Order: sequence, then C-alpha cells, then structure tokens
Amino acid sequence: MAARIEHLVTSGTFALDGGEWDVDNNVWIVGDDTEAVVIDAAHDASAIQAALGGRTLRAIICTHAHNDHIDAAPALADATGAPILLHPDDLVLWRRTHPDRTPDAELADGQELGIAGTRLTVMHTPGHAPGAVCLYAPELATVFTGDTLFQGGPGATGRSFSHFPTIVDSIRDRLLALPPETTVRTGHGDSTTIGAEAPHLDEWIARGH
Repeated sequence: MAARIEHLVTSGTFALDGGEWDVDNNVWIVGDDTEAVVIDAAHDASAIQAALGGRTLRAIICTHAHNDHIDAAPALADATGAPILLHPDDLVLWRRTHPDRTPDAELADGQELGIAGTRLTVMHTPGHAPGAVCLYAPELATVFTGDTLFQGGPGATGRSFSHFPTIVDSIRDRLLALPPETTVRTGHGDSTTIGAEAPHLDEWIARGH
C-alpha cells in the first residue's frame, strides 16, 4: 500500500521572548497501514499516538524547534521508541524547551528519509528559525513546510533567531523551485500550493511580511 498523508490538529501554547500565544498546530502523519513518521509532534502526545493506531512509528521529524512544534516529542518518543530528528542549527531553540533531553539524530540538507516506499527529502530552509527544514515528497506531490511558508506568505521573522531576508531567500531559492502543483502542507492553518504562492514573492518583500 502506498504512503498516505494524515492530518491532526492539536492545540497549546507558543512561547518565545517572554510572550505566550494560544495556537493550533498541524501534525502530519505519513505512512501506510504498518508504519509511519510524524512531522512535528505538537502539544498532545496521546492524541498523536492514538492517530497512529498501533502502527510502528519510524521517526519524529521536527521542522524546527519552536516549543509548539516539539513540546510533545519526548513523550511520543518515550511511548513509541521512535527517534527524534532535528537540524542541529536549531539546538539552541530545542534546549529552551527540553534542556534535559537531546534529539536522537540530526537532519541534514539533501538527506532522504524513507517511509512506506515514499521519499522525504530534507531541505534546509532557515529564516523562521536557523535550523528550519522543509520535507519534499515528490511521489505525493507535497512539501511539508513547517512555519517557513504559509498560505499568504512567509512565516514570522519578528522574534529571536529569525531573519526576514533569509526566509525570503529560502522560499525563493528552494521552495519556489518546486513544481507549481506541489501542495504546501503548513505548520498552522490551511494548505496551499507552490503555484498559488509564487506570484506573490515581490509583494511579500515589499511589505516585509
């Protein structure tokens, strides 16, 4: 059976730079009837484990290490035995949430992760966070962008460890080079496509979004 994409929304708090905000996060599960990976273990390890339904969890992949994307990762790892994967440039953020637990393995640009016969290619896309990555699955015509690209523009860059020109470069050079029909599955909110977002790059730059 070919890999499929499942979507779970969990709710919690995003905290950074002394502020806190209530947020809803997209959790993505990619796999088949026997095995899966989780992209961004947000807020509720029990709900994510229930959605897995007894399948073997091969990895917990972190698009970046803001607390709302990783807060449930250690509990999910402990419950399933799955390794936590994070780009090393985001360890500085990871340690703010989990000072006593390190990720199990590093993500690297160009790395390929396989699940249920499907390839997920790691794309390092800094800007929202220094170690932010996107995961491109050409067989599924999908890219999982975390908080790098949303419907309507780039992820936020107004807080620590973020940089607007860098995120624009990441989107222009890496994401907008993907086929226009590629579905963009984001860390929050609705999905979009590369083709729908590409025409607005100059507009984003002009408004410094």
